[in-house]
Amino acid sequence: MQRIWATETPQRVGERVTVAGFVHSRRDHGKLVFIDLRDRSGILQIVFRAGQTEGADPEELRGEWIIAVEGEVRARPESLVNPHIETGGVELLGAHLTVLSRAETPPFDISDENAMRNVDEELRLRYRYLDLRRPSVRERLRMRHETVAFIRRFLTERGFWEIETPILSKSTPEGARDYVVPSRLQPGSFYALPQSPQQYKQLLMVAGVERYFQIARCFRDEDTRGDRQPEFTQLDIEMAFVEQEDILRLTEELFTALIREQFPDKHILHSPWPRLDHEDVMKRYGSDRPDLREHPEDPNELAFAWILNFPLFEAEPEDAPDSVSVAGLPPGKRYAPSHHMFTAPRPEDVVKLEENPSAVRSLQHDVVLNGYEVGGGSIRIHDSELQKKIFHLIGFTPEQEDQFAHFLTAFRYGVPPHGGIAPGLDRLLMILLGQPNLREVIAFPKTGDGRDLMMDAPAPVEEAQLKELGIRIQPKPTG
Repeated sequence: MQRIWATETPQRVGERVTVAGFVHSRRDHGKLVFIDLRDRSGILQIVFRAGQTEGADPEELRGEWIIAVEGEVRARPESLVNPHIETGGVELLGAHLTVLSRAETPPFDISDENAMRNVDEELRLRYRYLDLRRPSVRERLRMRHETVAFIRRFLTERGFWEIETPILSKSTPEGARDYVVPSRLQPGSFYALPQSPQQYKQLLMVAGVERYFQIARCFRDEDTRGDRQPEFTQLDIEMAFVEQEDILRLTEELFTALIREQFPDKHILHSPWPRLDHEDVMKRYGSDRPDLREHPEDPNELAFAWILNFPLFEAEPEDAPDSVSVAGLPPGKRYAPSHHMFTAPRPEDVVKLEENPSAVRSLQHDVVLNGYEVGGGSIRIHDSELQKKIFHLIGFTPEQEDQFAHFLTAFRYGVPPHGGIAPGLDRLLMILLGQPNLREVIAFPKTGDGRDLMMDAPAPVEEAQLKELGIRIQPKPTG
């Protein structure tokens, strides 16, 4: 007999069916044994009568054993209906029990959500596959899936193509530290994991794709915190032949439709979203990620806003790491891109690049939500000479500029005006699902210091692997 989901049973009253899943809890009442069976869809009560069950003995069942049960679905008496679960109006009278797998006692009580609040997070992450069995965690995974599925439908209907870009790429100086991967076939050379698909998506615009998106994995070797992970997922969007307004409008339509369909309990405070000037926001709030909610204690209130007119450059202290003095700039000043080096300046400010770079505003756009940046993007530079000018102003040496030779070569063959945005899915879901950190919305997250406790990573590799790659580990200095 074909297995059905637990939540299908209310439509199968009077029928003989088979269900399978985990023993969520077990209760003995004399000649009756009650089992709450948990599968991906929910929980179903199963009743076993003494001496009336074929196969395994229900008395032997323990928590987290995996079982299959065949029996008749019947309606519960009205006085015993549980209105809090989808299957609360029915139960399964177990006729045949099969034990598919036995389980040791878990290190924490999966069935007790209140008790789980006191469980150390590192213990949960070490046994993440058990933590993921909890209905509340499983529901977050489901909502993440539904969110991504909605985004794919929305963008596909508007002419976007989903295109995968490489994970193994080239290390280029773009801001955060790269994760590097040694090449066995080219000794002494390294790949880099992408901080974002920035160059690839722009090259797709050069290729004439025009409308691209990707649910992209990104990697940055930087210090972690509650709203940051060393690897994360972003919705990557790029469009050709657009102006900044087109990107803002599309993003606002996407998020509004997503929240209306997937998170109907949430209320978007302002529509259309406010457009705020970066300089004004910094003067008023002291932050470019202002929390604009009227009632910050209300978890269902969503205050989106656009932050515009960022400075193209941010000045760095003279002793800032990884900075380079630039000929022609004021003494004691060093400049770095405020967003990234491919962001276009506002057309009316291009003339200021020569004598006052700090006064140049950019076509960057950040979307903030309840005090968090949840997405950033810009109109990109599509003129190779302007791109070279920006490289010069941020202090690139000829050797550093040469690392972008592939990019500048592509620009010699014609580049349509283009731009995009990359909302962070993890951070967006953290806010929409009311979670305290990104780890609660990621299936297999890292700790705050970048460790995978379940897999015990990072970890040393065998000396033979290092030798094959031509790598030698230097001992740490002592004293």
